[in-house]
Amino acid sequence: MKRENCVCEVVEAIANAQDDVLDQHCDISCHRSIQSLVSPGAGKGLDTVPFMLFGEKGKPFKGVGVEVEHNGSPKFECVESFIFRVNEVDDCCAVLELLIFDGETHAGHDPCDQLGHVADLERTGICITVDLECFCAITCLPAVSVL
Repeated sequence: MKRENCVCEVVEAIANAQDDVLDQHCDISCHRSIQSLVSPGAGKGLDTVPFMLFGEKGKPFKGVGVEVEHNGSPKFECVESFIFRVNEVDDCCAVLELLIFDGETHAGHDPCDQLGHVADLERTGICITVDLECFCAITCLPAVSVL
């Protein structure tokens, strides 16, 4: 049975593309980012297709996670991001890792507030689990290396 949720399909394609080769045809799109990741020679060192998700009425989704600082006694620190790396997808349930730029843990109010130089994108190790059927749109950034 074919699913009818385009966000699920795109995120699954990104997850699969990090291991498999797919033919893509768009110049600027998630398909192009996937193609950059999997194309022999073109994707040297690339390991991630970062992306942003949008809910109803185009509202951007901001993921929030927590890291623990150890300055004497443990302290929780919130980490926010509009940018994600898919780590796993199982039937439209996905584990997403929050990505940040230059150690900046607060995303601001708008995805454009967070965007910086793609080369400065970093993994946080903070993952959230989401139901991909809750999203209406996805925007991909160019494929990068964040490992």
